[in-house]
Order: sequence, then C-alpha cells, then structure tokens
Amino acid sequence: MTFMIVASPCAVVLATMPPLLSAIANAGRHGVLVKSAVAMERLGEIDAAALDKTGTLTEGTPEVTAVRPLPGSGLDEDALLALAAAAEHPSEHPLARAVVAAAHARGLPLAPVTDFTAVPGRGVTAAVEGAVVTVGRAEAAEAADGGTVVRVTRDGTPVGTLTLTDRLRHDAPAAASALASLTGTAPVLLTGDNAHTAARVATATGLTDIRSGLLPEDKVNAVRDLQAAGRKVLFVGDGVNDAPALAAAHAGIAMGRAGSDLALETADAVVVRDELAAVPAVVRLSRTARRLVLQNLVIAGTAITGLVLWDLLGHLPLPLGVAGHEGSTVLVGLNGLRLLRESAWRSGQPQHR
Repeated sequence: MTFMIVASPCAVVLATMPPLLSAIANAGRHGVLVKSAVAMERLGEIDAAALDKTGTLTEGTPEVTAVRPLPGSGLDEDALLALAAAAEHPSEHPLARAVVAAAHARGLPLAPVTDFTAVPGRGVTAAVEGAVVTVGRAEAAEAADGGTVVRVTRDGTPVGTLTLTDRLRHDAPAAASALASLTGTAPVLLTGDNAHTAARVATATGLTDIRSGLLPEDKVNAVRDLQAAGRKVLFVGDGVNDAPALAAAHAGIAMGRAGSDLALETADAVVVRDELAAVPAVVRLSRTARRLVLQNLVIAGTAITGLVLWDLLGHLPLPLGVAGHEGSTVLVGLNGLRLLRESAWRSGQPQHR
C-alpha cells in the first residue's frame, strides 16, 4: 500500500500545468491573451525576433500629410483625395482608414464603388464613377521623403500620390532592445514600406537588419530563411499582410488594437492593450514558466525516487509516505502559482530609454 501511494506520479502530473496556466493568467491581467499552454511554451523557446513596422513599431494611426496631383491629371488635391478615399473605403488596412479619414476631415463626399478588390501588400482596385481606380505601392523614386507613399491611378494612368506618416511608439526602442537582450541578436525589421521610411524607423529603434519593400510572401520567406538557419523566430505584426508570416513563425504575436481579424486569429498571442513593451515581457514570463516546469519535474522526480527507494530498501511508515507524497504534490503546485504574482510580470518589462 505504501509503495503504491509513494510511486503515484501526482506531483509529476502537476509539474507542468500550474506554471503555464499561471503565466497565461498573469499575461491576461496585463493585456496579453495567450491562446494556449502550448503557445505560452513556444514563446519561451524563441531565439530570434522579426518585427513589422506599421502598427507594430509605429502606432498604426497614420495621417495623410501630402496630396500631390500629377500635372495633366485634371485633378486638384481635393479631387485626388476623394478619388483615392472612395476606392479605399471598403478596405480595413490602416493606410486606407487614414485616407478615408482625411477625406472626411475635408468634408469631401465619397462616390459609391463597385468591383472592389484588395491584394495584400499591393493595394486596392475599385470601379469609381465608371473608372478603374487603383491605390497602391509607389515606385522607389516616388517614395523618398520619409513617409509612406501610395500611388493613385485611374484607368491605368497615374494621377497622383498621397504621402502618409505614422508616429513611432514611445516604447519601441526599449522593446526592441529588450528583445535583443532576450534572443542575443537584434530583431529584424520586415516591412512592405519603402527603404527610406524603413531606415528612418530602424534608426530610431536601434535596428540594423532592415528588409523593406516586402510583399506578404516575402515576409514569409524571410521568416523561413531565419528558421532554416536554425533560429526559432518570433514574428510580431498586426495586419492582413502579416498573417502568413505569423503562421509561418515559431511563435506569433499580434498587436490587437489596430490588428486585422486575420492577424488576430492567426497569432499565438494578442497584445490587447497595444503596448509593444508587453512583447518582451510575455517572452520573459514564458521562459520563467519553462524554468519552473523543469524545477517542478526535478522536485517531483526526486521526491518520488527518494520515497520509493526508502520503501524498497527499508521500512517507510504509511503516514510518512502519504505526507511525503502529498507534500511534494502541494509543493510543485505552489511553485507554479508563483507566476501569478505581479513581480513575475514586472521583471520582464523593458525600461524605457
């Protein structure tokens, strides 16, 4: 009877879930929804990070700062903006919302659209007042002023460009630095924006590995290249364009406030409070949870082995065997519950520079 009690693996069974579930609960209190214990564990395994720009390093609320009709287009600034906003109106992309908001701010009426098509990473096409209007990626020569530049075409003819700018998150430099400390290498910037804008953001956040002008499939390839080199990659993004990379990465985190439904569904975790500093914090919390799991396994294994050997080689009284078995089970449970403490989260937060 004593042997059956002390050999029961109750402590081993409890070694894993309390730390992981406590970490999930703690992260949830601080605005990070981790979808499963498996996802929490994977976050602690990463040794490289890749970051999107718009909505991740930046606030995701761009504003139109310049409207430039091309000579001969027959459009003034208001007409060009209204044309672009009409085509962009059905889109959920942050840049599209910014264009529509700019048109509304000027009190411009938007024409109805038909045949709307959005191509991730390239732009949108729609029929506006009998003309096929496309709003999408500008050529490099048009994108040299540090903002995000989109080209507007009507029936295949360029009619102007719009420039949009977005503010850098106040915690982006500290978060990038914290991720570099956690992984041992600086995060990679993956963006569909032009090289000049990407370089400006990278300089402000201390990033050196910049990959710009990427389509969604290019981001996936970049993540897979890192993983082919033996890295376990964390990708952080927010948009429809980021969903394939979120799925391809070892672990994915979506920024929730401006995130698209597809990105939120694909990611392993969602930052609901929209604080980039939560990303390194939840990675560090996951690593702590993994460490406590190992501690618990050692405690449980040592207790069971010791009690079993005592019973086999000597005489272990039943009350003492029960106390040792239950005590080790309670101990590993309480050890895992340590991650519910506020200090477990605060220890992973980066310090703002």
